[in-house]
Amino acid sequence: MKVITTVVGELGTNCYLLIDEATREAALIDPADSPDELSALIEREGVTLRYILLTHGHRDHTLAAPAMHKRYPAAAVYIHRLDAGGSGIYHYPLEGVIDGLNYYDEGDTLPLGSLTVSVLYTPGHTAGSVTLKVGDALFVGDTLFAGSCGRTDLPGGDPMEMLASLRRLGRLEGDYTVYPGHMGSTTLAHEKQYNPFIRQALR
Repeated sequence: MKVITTVVGELGTNCYLLIDEATREAALIDPADSPDELSALIEREGVTLRYILLTHGHRDHTLAAPAMHKRYPAAAVYIHRLDAGGSGIYHYPLEGVIDGLNYYDEGDTLPLGSLTVSVLYTPGHTAGSVTLKVGDALFVGDTLFAGSCGRTDLPGGDPMEMLASLRRLGRLEGDYTVYPGHMGSTTLAHEKQYNPFIRQALR
């Protein structure tokens, strides 16, 4: 498994290219902006883009999804249904914009070559936030940051749901590399020890 991070957009969003090195199949997670840059990366890596996966519906994570889908129409686009419609000032509606938009939810799995992408429903930052678990990696969107967590005061946010989602992540067995929507990566073990929001959730 190979993960390439590209920081794009006004808010410095982490867009991840997840590659199964055995088959050269790939998933693009949270294409926030800069479709030319992301397309160049895909072509440079020589991978087949199978999925465009969205952790939630805020426009700083989804803005380039329609353009990327036009360039790679065989790549299936997935988002949680509750975040697909664009409710709230920061949402970018994908329903009616992307033909054949797909919806995933808790417990769904997507095959990516020899990898399996497992969907964990982790609302709180938005009503339709998800975490994507692949091997020992967690792509958490804006649910969890190094030392912090996503804000809950925007439309669709809920502080109690955020605590429940952080509790769920904190109770996962083993350790994981955490790939957040902004700023640097971290590990779940580190966050369980030092992140005050996970520590509060686990009390």
